[in-house]
Amino acid sequence: MPGEPQGKGRVNFPFPYTPYSIQEDFMAKLYDVLEAGKVGIFESPTGTGKSLSLICGALSWLRDFEEKKKQEEARLLADEHNGQDKQQQPTSCRAEASNCQGSAGELDWITEFMQKKEEQAMVDRLKRLDDDETQRLLQLSAEILSTELGSDVLEQLDHEEEELILAEYESDEEKKVGLRLDEDDDDDDLEEEHVTKIYYCSRTHSQLAQFVHEVQKSPFGEEIRLVSLGSRQNLCVNEEVRHLGVVQLINDRCMEMQKNKHGKKSEGEESEGKKRRVSRAVCPFYSYEQMQFLRDEVLVKVKDIEQLVALGKETKACPYYGSRYAIPAAQLVVLPYQMLLHESTRCASGIKLKDQVVIIDEAHNLIDTITCIYSAEVRGSQLCCAHSQLLQYMERYRKRLKAKNLMYIKQILYLLERFVSILGGNVNRNPNVQSISQAGTELKSINDFLFQSQIDNINLFKVVWGLSSLFGFVERDGATSVVKTNKEKQKMAGLQNFLLTLHQGSDKEGEFRYRMASPLMQIEGFLSALTNANQDGRVILNRQGTVAQSSLKFLLLNPAVHFAKVLKECRAAIIAGGTMQPVREQGCVIDFVCHVIPPDNILPIILCSGPSNQQLEFTYQKRDLPQMMDEMGRILGNLCNVVPGGVVCFFPSYEYEKQVYTHWERTGLLTRLATKKKIFQEPKRANQVEQVLAEYAKCIKRCSQVGGQVTGALLFSVVGGKMSEGINFSDDLGRCVVLVGMPYPNIKSPELQEKMAYLDKTMPRTAGPPPSKMLIENLCMKAVNQSIGRAIRHQKDFASILLVDHRYARPSVFNKLPQWIKERTEIKPAFGLAFAALRKFHQEKKSCYGSEAS
Repeated sequence: MPGEPQGKGRVNFPFPYTPYSIQEDFMAKLYDVLEAGKVGIFESPTGTGKSLSLICGALSWLRDFEEKKKQEEARLLADEHNGQDKQQQPTSCRAEASNCQGSAGELDWITEFMQKKEEQAMVDRLKRLDDDETQRLLQLSAEILSTELGSDVLEQLDHEEEELILAEYESDEEKKVGLRLDEDDDDDDLEEEHVTKIYYCSRTHSQLAQFVHEVQKSPFGEEIRLVSLGSRQNLCVNEEVRHLGVVQLINDRCMEMQKNKHGKKSEGEESEGKKRRVSRAVCPFYSYEQMQFLRDEVLVKVKDIEQLVALGKETKACPYYGSRYAIPAAQLVVLPYQMLLHESTRCASGIKLKDQVVIIDEAHNLIDTITCIYSAEVRGSQLCCAHSQLLQYMERYRKRLKAKNLMYIKQILYLLERFVSILGGNVNRNPNVQSISQAGTELKSINDFLFQSQIDNINLFKVVWGLSSLFGFVERDGATSVVKTNKEKQKMAGLQNFLLTLHQGSDKEGEFRYRMASPLMQIEGFLSALTNANQDGRVILNRQGTVAQSSLKFLLLNPAVHFAKVLKECRAAIIAGGTMQPVREQGCVIDFVCHVIPPDNILPIILCSGPSNQQLEFTYQKRDLPQMMDEMGRILGNLCNVVPGGVVCFFPSYEYEKQVYTHWERTGLLTRLATKKKIFQEPKRANQVEQVLAEYAKCIKRCSQVGGQVTGALLFSVVGGKMSEGINFSDDLGRCVVLVGMPYPNIKSPELQEKMAYLDKTMPRTAGPPPSKMLIENLCMKAVNQSIGRAIRHQKDFASILLVDHRYARPSVFNKLPQWIKERTEIKPAFGLAFAALRKFHQEKKSCYGSEAS
C-alpha cells in the first residue's frame, strides 16, 4: 500500500493530545489495512505512542464500520417498510440478464440475485431480532430449570461409585454430529451472536494491563465495551483454589468443584470425616446469576484484570467464567497470546475469529510462542505414573465399565507401555531405579517414531478426543458450557477425581490438599502433538540416567501451519512490535515503521578494533583469549570516562560474563572501572532482578545529585537474559548500551540442527545464503535488537549504542538492524574515531539537557 495513507485526512482519529505526524500516518495505515481486510506488520519502538495509536486507529475503524452497518440496515428496513417487493427481484434480474450477451451477462445476474437474496435475509433477521431475544431468554430459563431438576435423578448404582464410571464414548466416525458423552443429554446450547470486535493480545498480563489503562485514558474509554481474559491462576477468587499455586492443580480443583456444585449428597455424607467433606466442597463464586451480573458490570465500564478480580470478590462471582460471558457483546477483547494462538484453548474460551480483527502486539516473539505452544514433553516418571493410575482405575471398575470405554483405556495403557519401552524401561518397575543402558539424544520423524513404538495402527485422533472429553481436560463447548449441570459433566470428571484421590494427603489439621496433579493432561498434549503432519515436527528421545529422568519431546518445525488458521479465519490482522527486524512474515501486504526519536538523539556505532588496534571478533574460538578480554576492558574503561549516568553492557551468555568478570577481577581492571562506575551484575534468579535494578537506579540518581569521581553505574547483563527484554533503561539509566560480540545460538543443539535441516529442505533456494544460515543470523540479530531497544524510551531520551565486533559491519548482518537505527549507524574501523564521536555526542547532550544528561 505505497504512497500517502488513504485514511489520512479523511478519517477523524480522536486522540488524547495532538498526535505527531508519524502517529497520524500510523493510524491511517492501520485504518487502511483493516478496511481492506489484509495483514500488516507495524514496527513502532517504545516512546512512539504505539499503544495509543493502535487503540485510536483500530477503534476509529470499528466506529466507522458499525456506523456503516447501521446505515445499511436502516436502508434495508426502510426499503422493506416502503413496500418494495423483494420476491420480484429475481424476475427482474432475469429479465435484465436476458438483455446481456454471453456468459458475462449470466454472471452479472447471478451476482445480483445472490446480493438481493442476502439483503432479504438480513431484513428478515432484523425483523426477528426482538422475538429471537425473547425466545432465547425463555429457552435459557427452561434449560437451567430442567438441568437443575435433572441433577437430582440418581441411577440404581451407589452415587459415590457411579460418578467414577465413564460415560459411553462415541467417536466422530460413530456419531457424525460430534462427540457426545451422554445419549440422554438433549440440551441445546443457545449461543449469543458475536458483534464485530477486535481481539488484542500481548505476551504478559502486565502488558495487557498497561494496554487497558491506555484504553481507559483514550477518547474511547467511556464508550467501548471491553473485556479482559486470563487464566484461572490470574482470575480465580476462591482462596482455597488459589493457594494451590500450580496452574494444573488450580485447573483440576476448579473443574472438580464445578462437578460438586450439582452433585447430590448421600444421606451419610454429613457424618463422614472432615477430609471427605472438604474434598467435596463447591465453589461459592460459581453462580450463573452472579456471573451474568458480573458480565453486565464488565461491559458497562472498562476494567483491567486486577479490577475484574476485585469486582468478582465484591459480587461473589467467578471472573474467569463471568468474563467469558462478556465475549459475544464485547467490542474489544484483551487476552494473552496463548488463548488466541492455541486452537483448543481458543475454542474452549468461546473465542470466534470469523470476520473479526486480530491485533498481535509484542510480536517479535510470535514464532517462538507458537512453537512453544504446540510443542509437548513428557517425562518417563509421568508415563509410569499415568500407567499406574489408569491400571488401578481399570482394575477397580472393570465390571462396571462399558465395553468401548474399557477398550479405550486399554489402548491408552498400551501406548504408555510402548512409550516407556522406547525409552528403555518397563512400566512395571520403579522408574527412579531403572537405569538406561544407552543414554543420549535421538531425533525421529513422527512416522518413524510411531513405527518404532509399534503404535502406527492406532487412531491417535480418536485417542486424543477420548482423553480430552472423557476425562474433562477440554471444555468443549466454551463459554456456553460453564452452566451445564447434567450427568455428562459429572461423569466427565469421574476418572479425573479418582486419579486425584491417589495423591491426596492430609496436613496436621486434616485439611484436604493435593500433592501432585495427574500427568494425563501432559500425556494428552503429547499425543495431540503426534497428530501433526509428518513433515511439520520431530520427536526427540532424551535418554538420561534413569527412566524417570528420560523424556519424550515433540518439536514443532512449522509454526506457520497453525498461524495460518488464525489468519484464514479473521477479517484482518495487525502484527505489531517495537522491533520486528529481522523477522518479517511472508505474504504481508504492508510494512510500516514508526519512530519519533530525533536523529541527533541516538549514536549507534559499529566498533571494529580496540584501543590497541586489536581486531574485535568475539567468536567461540577467540573470545576466551586473554588479549581479547583485556581489549574489551580497555574499551569500557574509556567509555566510563565520557558517558554520564548508567552504562549497560550485554554479554552473549552468563558463562562468558562470569569468565570475563573473573578475568578482570584477577587483573585489577575491575577495580579501575569501579573508580568511575559502581558495578552491578544481572542475577540469575528472577526474584532478585527488581532488587538489583532498584539499587542500580538509586546509585545513578545519587551520583547525579551529589557529583564526585563516581559518575554513575555499570551493569553487566546477558543477551536473552532477564534484563534484555521488558526492562526500561530510560534517561540516565541507559546513556550507553554496549553489545559484546554476536550472541549466535548453539548450532550443536539437536533441536536447532533439525530446524536448520527442515528450512534447507522446504524453503526455496535463492541467490543469497541458505535458509539455515539466515535462521542463525535472524536468531542472533533478534536478540541483539531486543537488547539495544532497552534504551531510548521516549522522544527526548538520548543514548549511544556500541556494537563491539567487526562482523556487525557485514551487509547481511547490518541490514538486520532496525531501520530507524540502521540509517543512523556509523562504522568505525579504529577506536580513536569511535571514541571522539562518543565524547562529542555526550558533551553536546550535556549542554542541551543540562542536569538531565549528568
